[in-house]
Order: sequence, then C-alpha cells, then structure tokens
Amino acid sequence: MFGMRTIALRKLSTLSTRYLPFADVASAEVPLSRLLRLSLFQVTVGMALVLLVGTLNRVMIVELSVPASLVAGMLALPLLFAPLRMLIGFKSDTHVSALGLRRTPYIWKGTLYQFGGFAIMPFALLVLSGYGEAIDAPRWIGLSSAALAFLLVGAGVHMVQTVGLALATDLVPEGDQPKVVGLMYVMLLLGMVVSALIYGALLENYSPGRLIQVIQATAVLTVALNLTALWKQEARDRARAQQMLETPKVTFAAACSSLMANAGTKRLLIVIGLGTFGFGMADVLLEPYGGQVLGLSVASTTKLTALLAAGTLAGFGLASRRLGAGGDPVTLGRIGAAIGIPGFAAIILASMGGGTALFLAGTLLTGFGAGLFGHATLTASIRNAPRNQIGLALGAWGAVQATCAGIGIALAGVVRDVLAGYGNGPAGLQIQTPYNMVFGIEILFLGMAVLAAVPLRMLLSNRADPTLSDAQHNTVEVT
Repeated sequence: MFGMRTIALRKLSTLSTRYLPFADVASAEVPLSRLLRLSLFQVTVGMALVLLVGTLNRVMIVELSVPASLVAGMLALPLLFAPLRMLIGFKSDTHVSALGLRRTPYIWKGTLYQFGGFAIMPFALLVLSGYGEAIDAPRWIGLSSAALAFLLVGAGVHMVQTVGLALATDLVPEGDQPKVVGLMYVMLLLGMVVSALIYGALLENYSPGRLIQVIQATAVLTVALNLTALWKQEARDRARAQQMLETPKVTFAAACSSLMANAGTKRLLIVIGLGTFGFGMADVLLEPYGGQVLGLSVASTTKLTALLAAGTLAGFGLASRRLGAGGDPVTLGRIGAAIGIPGFAAIILASMGGGTALFLAGTLLTGFGAGLFGHATLTASIRNAPRNQIGLALGAWGAVQATCAGIGIALAGVVRDVLAGYGNGPAGLQIQTPYNMVFGIEILFLGMAVLAAVPLRMLLSNRADPTLSDAQHNTVEVT
C-alpha cells in the first residue's frame, strides 16, 4: 500500500506546472512530494463535503422524504463553528507546547471530530430509513443523531482545514504562501472530483446498507489519510517553545483589531461574504433539482459534484496563471462572481426546455466562477495580512466563507420548502419554481458582490504586495 502511495506521489511530483498549478512552490528543502502528502488532509475535507453536501442531502430529501428545510438546517449546523475558525487560527499561531508543536494538536483533534461524526451517521440513517430492526425506532432519534453527526463532521472539517492550511504556509517562504495555499485547494478539488466519482460508482445500485458501508469506509479512510498527511511535517523545536513562552501574550481581541485595521480588509470580507452566499445557496439544491425536475438518478446527481469541482479546479488553474503573471486578485474575483450569473441563468433555463445538457453546462460554469472567485479572494486575504497573522487571516477568510455558505444553505432549503408548500395550494406552482427562485436570489447576490468589489482595489494596503522587498515594505509602512 505504502509502495503504491510513494510511486503515485513521485509521479505527481514530476508533473509540469502546466498540469499541476502551484507546483513551482516546491524547493529542495520542501519537495513537492512532501507538500502533496500534506495535502491529503484536504482530500479528507473534500470527501466529507461530497458526502454531506452531495450524496446525503439528496438521499435524505428524495429517498428518505426528510423536508429540505430540515436537511438544510443540518447542513448548516457547522455554521455554529464557522466563526470559531478565526479563534482556531489564532490559537494555532500562539499555541505553546513542550516540543514546540503548534499545528499538529489541532489537526489531530479535528480528525477525531470527523471520525466521531461519521461513526454516528450510519445509525442515524438506519433509523431515518426504517432499515431492518430500526423500523420501530422513533424518528426523532434519527433526526437528532443525524444532526449531531453533521455537527461533529463540520466542526472537524473547520479545524483540520484552517490549521492544515496554516501548517502548509509554515513550511514555505513568505512569498510562496499564497501558492502553497492554492496548491492545497487544488488538491481539495481533486479530492472532491475523485471521491464524487467513486461514491457515484459505489451507489449506482443504491440501498441503505450500501450507503452505510460507504460512510464507514470514509470514516476509516479519513483517519488514515490525515495521519499520513501529518507524519513528520511539523518539526519538534524546543527552542521555539521556549521563545514562545518568553514572548508577551497577545489577546485574541487585540489580534483581530490589528487585522481589521488594515485598509480594505473589512470590504474584502464583505465581498467574500456576498460572493460565497451567492455561490453557496445552490449546494443543497443542485442534486435534488436534478433528481426531481430533470429525473436524474442518485448516481448521476452524485457525479454533479465532480462536475462542479472540475469547473472550480479549472477556475483555480486560470487564476494561478493570471496571478503568477502579476494579475490583480480583486479583478479576478470580480470576474469570477460575474461568471456565476450566466451559470445560474443556464441552470434555470434547463427546466424551461433547455434540458440536462444546459443544466450540466450551467453547473460547470458556476464551478468555474467559484474557483476564480475563491482563489482570488484567498490570495487577496493573504497578501493583505500581517506576516505574523497568517493563521488568523486564513481563519477570517474561512470564517466568513463558511458562515455565509451555511446561511445560504439554510435559507435555500427554507425558501424551497415554503414555496413548495405554497405550490400545493390553489396557485399550483410548478415543481421547478421553488428551485428557480433560489437560483434567482443567487444571481442577485453575485451582482452585489461584483458591485462591492469595484472600489476594493484602491483600498487594499500596498504593504501586502509580496513582490516588494523588506526594505520596500518598510518604506511603504513609514510613508
């Protein structure tokens, strides 16, 4: 097993940067094989996202007849932990241990949360489906257990991703930090694509028992991959531990105030929130939309996640090239939000005679726009952050993104259910109308993100430009 993994990593490490964006971040001290091994934590995050947002939400809504608003609420439960990403990032920046380890303890805790959620989930689904002896169990037990499982997995994903990205930036020089974070997100998308295809193949002949086997395998694989990713990544350094003990403590509130004092930071977070909300509402509805409106199977709708992730990967690749050539991240983010508008328009038109082909094209286009927008705003956040607050900056970006995505997911389910209930009355709305209303709201928010980003470029601090030398940075700051 380990021999095959080593061969695969070596093959990936020999790929040209033309085919693997951000691969030029590797160096003799930190080879690409080590970075790719570290990126396995992003693969487990991608697996969790595909399983929760992709497969389970469709199964619970369509096969198990759970109301979409309730499912959306479960998917939005990790929203409770999203604001804590800033605190998690700050804690990992300032964590003191006898061995000098800062990131590893938090990644391990997050892994245990993920495993615990996946361990509970099969029993919750057994109750919800009435499978076997679970037919006599009260339904509220299944719903509450499923909510707890979603909450634990979401908390683990937030912790592992935030601290894992901070660990990746620790391993490379400051100027390469946006590149290595970009590489981590490319691997996240690849993990989503591969896991979506595998889940789709395994669930081709759907049954509750088969779904439970898939979840159990995911739990075991999550622990194995995260342990492999962590192995010998963060060096033990007692001198660093002693230095951190002697360093004056900075409070979380003071660190946040310092970060927000940077010019343009607040508006950047507003743009991130609007765009993420615009792209995120569809996450809970794309697969049910494909199943109920276009008649696609469980396996086919699961593969939609792979198509969406492939589009996002293409967006990341283009953003990598443009930013590497000196492109402006704010401009790219604005373009990405704008691309999502015709994408959602195509999805709406698919239910008006456009058919499955137009639906797939719209899904791919929205993924492409989300990739451009996500990488551009991520790069802008890192470039605008103080050098000693990368973890906090990543936490702020992740907190806003996850919070707005969670709110979008929850509201999408509520809007769909309310309109669907209204459609059962005298008005008799068509089955696609509730979905199309949500997609229309997404178009509105993406338009707002485009407008909010217009003055952002002038507001961002010049000292955040990674191409400036230290002397130039000092000159800018003094000026």
